[in-house]
Amino acid sequence: MTKYVDEEIGIYLRPMTELDTDSIIAWRNREDVRKNFIYREPFTREGHEHWVKTMIDTGRAIQMIICNLASGQSLGSVYIRDIDRKHNKAEYGIFIGVPEARGRGIGTAAAKLMLRYCFGEEGLHRVYLRALADNRQAVRSYEKAGFVQEGCLRDDVYIDGEYYDIVWMAAFDNKGN
Repeated sequence: MTKYVDEEIGIYLRPMTELDTDSIIAWRNREDVRKNFIYREPFTREGHEHWVKTMIDTGRAIQMIICNLASGQSLGSVYIRDIDRKHNKAEYGIFIGVPEARGRGIGTAAAKLMLRYCFGEEGLHRVYLRALADNRQAVRSYEKAGFVQEGCLRDDVYIDGEYYDIVWMAAFDNKGN
């Protein structure tokens, strides 16, 4: 994992461990994080343990922690889920849990590192994501990382009494993997 470093932005990715559980639960329950997720229910220890057991341990998902290169402080997480080995694709997700780490290019850098991991280590061809269309900062970050918009599904999800548009985006390994 030492090769998943961005020295310019000052981050690296490392595999998630059980020791990250409390941070992940706290981050996912922050209102400023939850508001950008389609799934907004309170995040619990049981829910996280279920995720680890049914997704991480089975190989259906891989989750990494975004860390500050200088201090080692955990800042957030990137992951791929629903890994489809037949079609060589997976869904990407990210959250920056430390507010001071936002708006500094960390999300874009983490996405680039995770895509490099997905295409190089996992042999995936396509990594896609869904984002709330009104989360323009995230959409711009994804574009900078190499994702392209494939479409917009109008009124696709119903959250807290309102319908929201969802943008579908994808990045591709064009090296033939």
